[in-house]
Amino acid sequence: MPDLPWRRSAGEGDTVEASRRRFARRQWARRWGTWRGLVVLGVVAAVLAVAGWVVLASSVLDVRGVDVTGTTFLRPAQVRSAAAVPQGGPLARADLDGVRKRVEALPAVASVTVSRAWPHQVRIDVTERVAVAVVEDSSGLHGLDATGVVFRDFKGRPSRLPLIRTSADTHADAMQEAARVVGVLPEQVAKRVAFVDVHTRDAISLELRDGRVVVWGSADQSDAKSRVLTSLLKAEPDARAYDVSVPGQPTTRS
Repeated sequence: MPDLPWRRSAGEGDTVEASRRRFARRQWARRWGTWRGLVVLGVVAAVLAVAGWVVLASSVLDVRGVDVTGTTFLRPAQVRSAAAVPQGGPLARADLDGVRKRVEALPAVASVTVSRAWPHQVRIDVTERVAVAVVEDSSGLHGLDATGVVFRDFKGRPSRLPLIRTSADTHADAMQEAARVVGVLPEQVAKRVAFVDVHTRDAISLELRDGRVVVWGSADQSDAKSRVLTSLLKAEPDARAYDVSVPGQPTTRS
């Protein structure tokens, strides 16, 4: 049967309509692809803006306390008082460097690390100075660390720490040298030292608890001097005096 004109027209119309629908879908897909990227960017920007407001401006993540660790001599309340951390402000905006500097100003603090402990705490990790000797002046007994810093008071002299004896004209740098000497002594030697006599920075000597004397000299080569002294105390226990001021040529005297 031959094709009828109206049949061809109907088939062609369906094809054109299908093509139009496909074209419209492609156009919509292209437009949506463009708009979808913009919508995603807008959503991300809105989320970031809200997150920024929550972290930096709202009270949701505010400062509500200060956690102090590492203290033995110091009380945590002393550290919190020195830190002076404002309460209630956003934790993200807390001035950690300012807190660190204020806590480091405490004489007993050797070093400090300050960090944020989310969601509401400022954390302060303290490393305290350790007394290696005691120095006495008109105001009493004071602890001295290995760098020569006086950082605490003692009501009585701790039996485990040597006493640094000075004269009226002893300079601060000589005290620091003496602290360096005591700081490198092995524990088994340090506990045998009763006094550290400081005349000048180059004239330091140790008096042991049994009365024996060690001529040390300056704090230079203190590690080597300490090793030599340890060996001499074992090799010549009956000697009454040891001179390690020149560690390569030590001498003893009975």
